[in-house]
Amino acid sequence: MTHIAAKSTAAKPIAVKLEQDIRDRIKRLAEVRQRSTHWLMREAIQQYVEREERCEAFRQDGIQAWEAYRRTGLHVTLEEADAWLITLEDGHDVEPPECHV
Repeated sequence: MTHIAAKSTAAKPIAVKLEQDIRDRIKRLAEVRQRSTHWLMREAIQQYVEREERCEAFRQDGIQAWEAYRRTGLHVTLEEADAWLITLEDGHDVEPPECHV
């Protein structure tokens, strides 16, 4: 019989050392928001991680685009991109310009 351990999603404590000034500011903000300091710190960390993950995904997309350009040479000019964006701004849903070498 095979035993597969279930992935635990339970929150586990972690210690973070903070300067007293930051601790006081978190406490004041938590009181104003009528939340616990614990909730406030968890929310801040979650938002930070999500934001940084989006930034990293954007960075990786840029790296992949650069590598694709280096391999193929396919691109659009600034003028072509600007003209397309102006058309979109005017409310016309048009396809982007064709890439070329």
